[in-house]
Amino acid sequence: MKLPYFQVDAFANRSFTGNPAGVCPLRDWLPDELLQKIAMENNLSETAFVVKRAEQWDLRWFTPAIEVDLCGHATLATAFVLHLEDPKLENPVRFSSRSGILSVAREKDLFILDFPSRPAQPVPCPDGMIAGLECKPAAVFKARNYLAVYECEEEVRSLKPNFAQIAELDTQGVIVTAPGAKVDFVSRYFAPKVGVPEDPVTGSAHCTLIPYWAERLGKSQLHALQVSKRGGELFCEAAGERVKIGGRALLYSRAEIEFDTKL
Repeated sequence: MKLPYFQVDAFANRSFTGNPAGVCPLRDWLPDELLQKIAMENNLSETAFVVKRAEQWDLRWFTPAIEVDLCGHATLATAFVLHLEDPKLENPVRFSSRSGILSVAREKDLFILDFPSRPAQPVPCPDGMIAGLECKPAAVFKARNYLAVYECEEEVRSLKPNFAQIAELDTQGVIVTAPGAKVDFVSRYFAPKVGVPEDPVTGSAHCTLIPYWAERLGKSQLHALQVSKRGGELFCEAAGERVKIGGRALLYSRAEIEFDTKL
């Protein structure tokens, strides 16, 4: 079997930054086991698979280990590829996903995700978090993931996490964040439990980061950096029960993958 395949740097202003995502447009769905094997072979934090329907697109995301219910950078990458292949594509483009209907609007070179807001609630620091992060946070919150808040950007940048310890926590991953020196806030995201020790830039984490920082800073428009090794820039907006997450993307490769369908 042969499939078109694109690799895109999402939330990137230049090549070799942002978060690489694989995008596989399909005519129809393949078996889940095969989709998971393709994602494992690609070995990126996420591979997106997309199928055209009458009014929208069906969209799914796989890490090398599991299917996830929401992924920002691979959604941005998918919208980028669809616009690349069809300059007359509807704008915004609408996706049906495990997290409901998601849309991505294109404004020149910026792609703006419309995602659900996932506010976090304060919780005690769980057993294992300090050992996992090797630096005690100033406060801890919890939504789908833990949110560990630090006092300054340098603390976030200097973390050297123990991934085995973090994988033992009772959430998919841990978001760490602090006020930014030149932006509103910075973050990193660790998810070794799902095969992603550190994700370069995590759109879905900002579903929790945006409501937290919007409330703390008293503003709805926010400028953010994810300060992983590759790094990424995000333009954010709190919009009630939704969040807007904007970023740029660059094509890294356009290819055809070929494989034996015997599983």
